[in-house]
Amino acid sequence: MKIIDLSLPIDEKAFEVHKVDIERVSHKAGIEKFNRVIMGKTLLGRIKYALGSRILRKEDLPDEEFLSLEIVHSPVHVGTHLDYSFHYGSKSQNRASKTAEEIPLEWCYCDGVKLDLTYKKPAEVITADDIEKAIKKINYTLKTQDIVLLHTGADKLYGSPKYFTDYPGVDISAIDYLLDRGVKIFGTDTMGIDRPYKYMLLAFLKDKKNNPLYPSHFYGRKREFIHIERLANLDKLPQAFGFKINCFPVRIKGTGAAWARVVAILNEDSAQSAESSKP
Repeated sequence: MKIIDLSLPIDEKAFEVHKVDIERVSHKAGIEKFNRVIMGKTLLGRIKYALGSRILRKEDLPDEEFLSLEIVHSPVHVGTHLDYSFHYGSKSQNRASKTAEEIPLEWCYCDGVKLDLTYKKPAEVITADDIEKAIKKINYTLKTQDIVLLHTGADKLYGSPKYFTDYPGVDISAIDYLLDRGVKIFGTDTMGIDRPYKYMLLAFLKDKKNNPLYPSHFYGRKREFIHIERLANLDKLPQAFGFKINCFPVRIKGTGAAWARVVAILNEDSAQSAESSKP
């Protein structure tokens, strides 16, 4: 079995539109934090702590180190994640939208299909016609619950401002094409499924009636779907299909999205066959 990581990290040092912060408490600093937290639970303990008393000292610990602790302050839309209908609106298909914790897990471990759309430019959208041509190119027929991966190559810009401006969007026609064939989850290696904000906003300001903001996201109010944003390393997949995708979301209460460690799982035979068939 071969596993390929298709996920981006949550990284406070990477360029992001929304603030990301990871508080990192070192092994040394953890000793003081432990004292402050435990002794701070009572008034007497707080007074003793302020006067210099401690219940735990470095000499009490192996290697004079406590446990490390990292506290992540991040939107659920940073890092590789799954969006569900609550993100798109309060209702989907005339019923209450579902949150990410309600994503059916049986949809999250299915056959994967990679479609090459690297020719699409940032101001463009991926249409149903693009999807159909990409599928024909690999001589494949979509089946129910396939997880479709749209490969644009935009993940290579991650960490820079261009990651948020230089990628193609996904047209509603492409979403319909996939949903009509039983696809429950599709994903892209871009930061979002709509066109970059600078193109979308400019078009909206010129003609609000015919160029709505976030049309593909808001389409989730009409038809329920799940999509993965911020995939990575799709170029490392040695084949277009014949592998499994695991995209189980982290179980966070009441959110429209959830982080996921998305991976492709290939058996050794299919991986070796794909490698040997390369020119």
